[in-house]
Amino acid sequence: MTKIFKLFSLLYLIINSMSIAIADENFFNKGLKFFKDKKYEDARFMFERGIVFNPKDSNSYLYLAKIYNIQEDQDKEEKNLEATLLIEPNNEEAILMSMKIALERSNYSKVKDLSNTFSKVCKKLCNENKEILDTLANIEPKKNES
Repeated sequence: MTKIFKLFSLLYLIINSMSIAIADENFFNKGLKFFKDKKYEDARFMFERGIVFNPKDSNSYLYLAKIYNIQEDQDKEEKNLEATLLIEPNNEEAILMSMKIALERSNYSKVKDLSNTFSKVCKKLCNENKEILDTLANIEPKKNES
């Protein structure tokens, strides 16, 4: 009797773990579909639900940041980018978005630090780094200017 109980308990745990993993992936996929359809509030809700099941889902944080970028809520965008980079420090899209925020806030040293990191990890968006550095060179105050 004890063996049967242990077997059923183990089976229950396995099935329960699988359903949580599937639910998490399902929330992200639904959120992504809503995002592509420009239904940002529905997408935000799905990404947040996915994070409840899997707090280490860097993609959900990244897409939340994209939603807040569209909604022009820079503080929430930055918080989600920071969460993305804590989980996945080499996420080039999150680094690039963080560089743009730092550039808007005239935080030139942060832009340079992020640019150095970005140049080491970039695979797809490498041209974007050069554009940001060119912009930075044009607006950064010169050392001999007063």
